Amino acid sequence: MFARLTLPQLVFAVVLGIAGGMYIYQPIFEQYSREQKELKEKVKLLQEPEEKRS
Repeated sequence: MFARLTLPQLVFAVVLGIAGGMYIYQPIFEQYSREQKELKEKVKLLQEPEEKRS
């Protein structure tokens, strides 16, 4: 199967596949980063009162 594809064609297909996958899953990556940012902010808010009490 690979004997029919030249190296540039194979490289192009791999790059296109990776770029397509990133394009498709981009909303999931953005949602994950947003949720992690919100979680860090919540943890900061929960830790601040503890520091003020001490």
